[in-house]
Amino acid sequence: MQQDTPAAADPPTAAPPRRGVVIVVRESERFLVIRRSEFVVAPRKHCFPGGHIEAGESEEEAVIREFREELGGHVLPQEPLWKSISPRGVHLAWWSAQLAEANQPLKPDPAEVEAAFWCSPEEMAALPELLDSNRTFLEAVLAGTIRWESK
Repeated sequence: MQQDTPAAADPPTAAPPRRGVVIVVRESERFLVIRRSEFVVAPRKHCFPGGHIEAGESEEEAVIREFREELGGHVLPQEPLWKSISPRGVHLAWWSAQLAEANQPLKPDPAEVEAAFWCSPEEMAALPELLDSNRTFLEAVLAGTIRWESK
């Protein structure tokens, strides 16, 4: 008598990598920096604004949405600057952006952002609570590896 053997299970499919954007706003050689709230991953760390890319969303759309959600402001995505993978395995797209309106007031969402301020690359690199990925990006900027033109 022949026994039926269970069908071989389909090999597991790898989940698509998680994706995020980092929003680099520069004005007069100063960067917009946030201090994360106590309620998010990496609480109270300093970094550029940014967050996840939602399903079906382009990187540019995520730049606009994340900036609005975190800081209540409007930015115009300019150009991709860099790609990296975070220690948590998130594939990050680093984008330059400019404020849609000069001197627009920013209103950090306290659930996500504790503070927002401007500082030079050197001042930002000196922040003791700076996320490592942001430090690596700044080192590349200071070394001249990452360059871009403000539009």
